[in-house]
Amino acid sequence: MSQSRFHHVFLAQRTPLLRTLQRMVNNPSTAEDLLQETYLRVTRALAERTVEHLEPFVFQTARNLALDHLRARRIQSRTLLDDVPQEVIHNVIAPQSSAEDAAHAEQMLERLNVRLQALSPRQQQIFILSRLHGHSYQDIAKRLDVSLSTVQKELKLIMAICVGVAERLGCD
Repeated sequence: MSQSRFHHVFLAQRTPLLRTLQRMVNNPSTAEDLLQETYLRVTRALAERTVEHLEPFVFQTARNLALDHLRARRIQSRTLLDDVPQEVIHNVIAPQSSAEDAAHAEQMLERLNVRLQALSPRQQQIFILSRLHGHSYQDIAKRLDVSLSTVQKELKLIMAICVGVAERLGCD
């Protein structure tokens, strides 16, 4: 099966494929990312072997990627909730906070920044990919060539640091 045939099928099925992904993950941006990943995965698969029924293969690849994404998000959300004590969650500053609250938040961010700068480069990368860019634990593990368990343990440690900063600042 030639790459040009795949390009033709992919372009012809792009819109229904994107709609399927959007319904599954309920996020247009994530659906676009998964669509791109589908394209890359199918391209790699075609370089390794012949695929007789290309269109179903493309849709199944996309669905599998979406299910992997949803599974990783479910694991991540459970880990986040387990890692952060309920009292910390309830003490998050409300959007209509006072100047004093804003100053408190600024001070917390400064202290948090100092603590995060002290992390190892790998820990900083894991934190940035997870919390700032929203990557799944699995994606981070692949990117950094570490185990999923390593990513989870590092994030648990980093979250403990964040909670510790918040708790110490609350006592000041």
